[in-house]
Amino acid sequence: MTTTTTNVTDLYPTRGATEVATPRQDPVVWGGPDTPGPVSAGDLEALERDGFLAVDQLIGPDEVGVYQRELERLITDPAIREDERSIVEPRSKEIRSVFEVHRISEVFANLVRDERVVGRARQILGSDVYVHQSRINVKPGFGASGFYWHSDFETWHAEDGLPNMRTISVSIALTENHDTNGGLMIMPGSHKTFLGCAGATPKDNYKKSLQMQDAGTPSDEALTRMASEYGIKLFTGKAGSATWFDCNCMHGSGDNITPFPRSNVFIVFNSVENTAVEPFAAPIRRPEFIGARDFTPVK
Repeated sequence: MTTTTTNVTDLYPTRGATEVATPRQDPVVWGGPDTPGPVSAGDLEALERDGFLAVDQLIGPDEVGVYQRELERLITDPAIREDERSIVEPRSKEIRSVFEVHRISEVFANLVRDERVVGRARQILGSDVYVHQSRINVKPGFGASGFYWHSDFETWHAEDGLPNMRTISVSIALTENHDTNGGLMIMPGSHKTFLGCAGATPKDNYKKSLQMQDAGTPSDEALTRMASEYGIKLFTGKAGSATWFDCNCMHGSGDNITPFPRSNVFIVFNSVENTAVEPFAAPIRRPEFIGARDFTPVK
């Protein structure tokens, strides 16, 4: 059964009484063979097939230092800590994420506009793009918590109102990603099936979900089936490496109990032809610093 919101058909039902799997209705790569951009044809094919694309060095070592210093400046600024866009760890009370970082920081705004970054997004999505969400993530050693398995699109569709899967994320490492310090894990190929989760969305769900996922969480049974079918890929790499991944990839990360911190900048690009409508499965919209309502293209 489909529903509509502001006359837009809901292709991906979720947050109902039961968990429902729906085959993907959208392309992964929207750009055609003549769409300009830095991604090779072979890499575009791999992205279509696997749902992700790893880039060994998206930014250089000197640039990494610039972004590391800016991250440190932001997370040690008392005004930033008190800002609602900062999310703190429940146990340590240290900053976990700072949202809308491309509006807070001109340094990160320049990164968003960098053609190595936005050029890839335009090529993959086949259109101009805007920033649906940006944030820096800080995962210090000795106990920083992970994030449970989920599809970003499930949340962005249910709570932000993105109609179609025409959204791509990039995670750029600002510290080395070891195989032990809570790195990103993705189930390759999982982006081809949308898993509609069971359970209604509480009002102001974002206040809890940004610290610990609850609504929009797949069942253990579904995750076991998907992991058995697709396997799990763990991403490692030097600072400056990047992982591009489709909005519907099933992914998560573990706790970091090592001494080695893991920090990254995370940017979500959405097509200007896929702008948000009203939420498909939530009583209210999330705040704009989490799900943007300014659809101005990145230039």
